[in-house]
Amino acid sequence: MKWKIANSKKHICLITAIILLVGFGSSLLIYLTAEDASDNVLVSEFVHSKKYRHELEAYGGKMNVLADEFVRWFEGLWHGKTLAFTIACISIFISFGFFFIAYHLPTDSESDAQDENHRG
Repeated sequence: MKWKIANSKKHICLITAIILLVGFGSSLLIYLTAEDASDNVLVSEFVHSKKYRHELEAYGGKMNVLADEFVRWFEGLWHGKTLAFTIACISIFISFGFFFIAYHLPTDSESDAQDENHRG
């Protein structure tokens, strides 16, 4: 039994739809149930203080301050309501990849013509 290209194209489009539905459904569920991440007030004040930034810059320079800001931003993507947006964006990115693959697969008539050329 041969697996036709057209069937694989339909399967990939179905996978794309499933990825979008599961991704958006889970991100909606996370958004509705998650609370905004509320850090400890003392820790938040310390991290955003001039003294903390000065110490970071004294030990590692401007790149250390930028790296600390990047790490805090990246860690923030995986908590609370921002996690819902992160999952939605990842779902869109992955489903676009599957759709791109399905779009560039040859159609059924093209695959039949290629099969006949290889046989003949």
